[in-house]
Amino acid sequence: MRILRKAGDVPKRSLWQKIKDVALTDVAVLARGGVSAGSLEKLEELLLESDFGVPTTLKLVAEVERRAQRGLMKTQAEFLEALQEGIVAALRAGNSDPKLNVAPQSPTVVLIVGVNGAGKTTFIGKLAAQFRGEGKKVMVAAGDTFRAGAIDQLRVWATRTGADFISANAGADPAAVAFDAIDAAIARGADVLIIDTAGRLHTSEGLMTELKKVARVIAKRLPDAPHETLLVLDATIGQNAVQQAKTFASAVPVTGLVLTKLDGTARGGVVVAVHEAIDVPVKFLGTGEQSDDLVPFDAKDFARELLGDE
Repeated sequence: MRILRKAGDVPKRSLWQKIKDVALTDVAVLARGGVSAGSLEKLEELLLESDFGVPTTLKLVAEVERRAQRGLMKTQAEFLEALQEGIVAALRAGNSDPKLNVAPQSPTVVLIVGVNGAGKTTFIGKLAAQFRGEGKKVMVAAGDTFRAGAIDQLRVWATRTGADFISANAGADPAAVAFDAIDAAIARGADVLIIDTAGRLHTSEGLMTELKKVARVIAKRLPDAPHETLLVLDATIGQNAVQQAKTFASAVPVTGLVLTKLDGTARGGVVVAVHEAIDVPVKFLGTGEQSDDLVPFDAKDFARELLGDE
């Protein structure tokens, strides 16, 4: 399974190739069961450039050094294995279950949040298509009432995927739209209700307050809802995604992360950094614009493709 690139893409130098070229130039040192201080520094630089963030980078480098000192890393294959296992361990630490929460009684309510341009609308379309492929009846609610264009885009995705669609006039109260959407989902027997929200800068206090209201109204109308609050982040913005994640998680109880645009970035380490920053599981990776370009997250597959050991 290709996560970070697709068949037919022009191959780029993988992170593992860069590590081999820059940090492992002296294979003889490895053969003697050691890694030079200079190699460790270069490894640290490469991991930081790939947006792993400081905490994860320091842990990965420390693990490599520990294995080398114990004589457990005498070949490039063992070096690669150490990095892969370190990344997997970071992604599986803490709250890390990638499975979607499902309500014991329909509808399962999924609230989608994130900043403008992160790819929320496209993700909603892909998620609706996935649920429809599982035979579920899906309803999509256009809670972004600030932009008429956003409502139209979501309507197109709903039509394309065979999901029911509910919206309100531009300028309507987003919390009221969410409330009415739950009523409609119950009345129509929907299995899943996906509620969009307006893209908002994480620095906008007023809009974050409004988002809290939306979540509060949903919980008031349907106890234990939303069953998932998925934060959509653009992987190409690197460490800025970490700050966005922290701000959104402080406003609403985020239950899962969606990293988009991973087909267009060499900075996939941010996936690890964001998970570690807010202790929320990564649930999906978006790798393109088509309805099937949505990958349920698997830590082992991701670590292997992130390093690019092919």
